Amino acid sequence: MRYAALVAAGALAGCTLPGKRPEGPAAAAIAPPPSWRTELPAGGAIRAGWWQAFGDPALSALVSRALASNIDIEIAAARVEEARAAEALSRAQLSPQIGGALPEAQGQSLSPLGTPSRALVAQPAVTASYDLDLFGRLRLASRAARAQLLASEGARDTVRLATAASAASGYITLRALDQRLAIARATLAARADALRIARRRYEAGYSSRLEYRQAEGEYSATAQLVPAAELAISRQENALSLLTGQAPGAIPRGRPLDDLAAAAIPDGLPADLLRRRPDLFQAEQTLVAADRLLDSQRAAMLPNVALTGSAGLVLSTALSDPVGLFSLGASILAPIFDAGRLAAQQKAAAARRNQAAFAYRRAALVAFREVDDSLAGVRRTGEQAAELLRQTEAARGALQNASNRYRAGYSAYIEQLDAQRSLLTAELSLVQARTDRLTSHVALYQAMGGGWSPLDILAVGR
Repeated sequence: MRYAALVAAGALAGCTLPGKRPEGPAAAAIAPPPSWRTELPAGGAIRAGWWQAFGDPALSALVSRALASNIDIEIAAARVEEARAAEALSRAQLSPQIGGALPEAQGQSLSPLGTPSRALVAQPAVTASYDLDLFGRLRLASRAARAQLLASEGARDTVRLATAASAASGYITLRALDQRLAIARATLAARADALRIARRRYEAGYSSRLEYRQAEGEYSATAQLVPAAELAISRQENALSLLTGQAPGAIPRGRPLDDLAAAAIPDGLPADLLRRRPDLFQAEQTLVAADRLLDSQRAAMLPNVALTGSAGLVLSTALSDPVGLFSLGASILAPIFDAGRLAAQQKAAAARRNQAAFAYRRAALVAFREVDDSLAGVRRTGEQAAELLRQTEAARGALQNASNRYRAGYSAYIEQLDAQRSLLTAELSLVQARTDRLTSHVALYQAMGGGWSPLDILAVGR
């Protein structure tokens, strides 16, 4: 079959993306999209401005700067221009080729008296050639170049979507590092109070030297978290600066991590939304280009007819009037024996077409996997964050009780120390869970080809 390699490309039509983990689609439902050959509009992957759903102007401004100044996007745009030039070159092959020449030469002739004389001779001429392309070899090559242009636009939009997602997730990570630094500093202040109390109790003889040393060690263990967090913040800011095409520097902040909102995920998102993914569009157009090139290689094995013509004048000082010249001819070129060169080229084109078909299938399956992973990440990290919040509240209460008991002399310092460690671990784990939840939302937006909206869902459902 012509497109048998696409039979498992992905159920991009007639399926839904439910809120719960979807079951694997039936084999009969897996088929390429019906309009995979159509020229879908490129550039739609980031039109929704999905990053604005987080409600942070600083995040939106960062993503906008990244889309405007990212170097990888500029490189991808240059590749689009290269593909556009190649497409224009292929279209030019379908038009007649016209050229001109104005050569000059010295000629020698005899005068009527028999004495030799020299005459200056010039022969300006116009030549034209045209390939009839009876079997569509050039037309198919031009269509392949057009598909390659569209594929390059899809690759550019893939870079743009990935850049927007990287900027959003990088900003979320930066705000998480800010919160980790704030927790480390607040914990360090609490450790300083505990160390001060332990020193006074030790100097007054109410506690042993062991408790004082434990307090010193715990203070130092917390103090090292501050420069580690500051180093991570500096590196994250430098990474975001590079993403926006700027020199390393500070990144403006907006809302704290806890105030970043995430849009609700509706149940039953149609799977056709995945068709907006630029990587799927790129894979489709790459397959189209490979298929057209295969047809072009097949047409190259058939006879080719070309028309050639020329017209010109002979101007000479030995002639009173110019002499007109005209020629018209046709040539038929057919392969007779080429040692299997054309057949080998056809087999290579067929192999490239099969590679493109399997690449399209893989891109579709990867799209479904990424959506499922992101949905599971949003759901599970949300559940984890809820449990960690309860753990943090319990650990904070336990620390309060342990501190009161220690100051009153009812318990040893080790109980307060364990409570402090438990609270710090729970707070840092809660920050990480909230970060993972927000980055899972970003991954879902990216996996869906740039978010979703009620208008998008209605348009796909028609």
